Amino acid sequence: MRVVISQSMLFPWVGLLEQVRLADVFVHYDDVQFSKGSFVNRVQIKTADGVRWMTLPTRNLHLGQRICEVEIAPPSRWAGQHLSLLTASLAGAPHADDAIGLAESVYAAAHSHLGSLARASLLALSDYFGLGKSKRFVDVGTLDIGGRSSQRVLDVVKRVGGRQYITGHGAARYMDHALFDRAGVEVHYMRYRQQAYPQLHGDFTPYVSGLDLVANCGREGRRYICSDTVPWEKFLHESA
Repeated sequence: MRVVISQSMLFPWVGLLEQVRLADVFVHYDDVQFSKGSFVNRVQIKTADGVRWMTLPTRNLHLGQRICEVEIAPPSRWAGQHLSLLTASLAGAPHADDAIGLAESVYAAAHSHLGSLARASLLALSDYFGLGKSKRFVDVGTLDIGGRSSQRVLDVVKRVGGRQYITGHGAARYMDHALFDRAGVEVHYMRYRQQAYPQLHGDFTPYVSGLDLVANCGREGRRYICSDTVPWEKFLHESA
């Protein structure tokens, strides 16, 4: 059983969709502290004038607030701007209507908190590309697991029946690999291929919203969601 644990992200890049593809269980890790400047409430959009940020504005934000507790501003303040930016940036893409339609459907729902909306955006992309079939999506808050850092991550993996934990590169800064080894849980890191696909506005960049893949390739874009993983020892050796 392969497990991915990730904070929700607003219409995330293809790399997170690849983690969904590889997972048997995907855990939404939204009861942790929100960090301003993260990808939870913003994402890059490629335009004719270069890359721009599409950001969800928050309200009543205070220090130490968890992602699932952060309120978002009323849609009247930002939804129209987001859709205008997407419409302009994706104009001419063969499946632009699909991408705009996904954004409209997510924004039309009654999401008052950041974690809820960001999670819905990930699920919308996953469903579009058929990645959610036979997957289990779990809200970490329903597991009632305390602790912190590597021990808590391990406890979450074990609670959902995981034998392999798949993670992004940032975890290498803090992951206690020996702890997982002792528990009989394999740690694998993503090996991102960053597979180029037809894209508007100049040279290819992999770091923009998955809506860009929708607009340019439609459901056939799933074939570009193709990265695999590497065991932690090999990953650290290759990264040294």
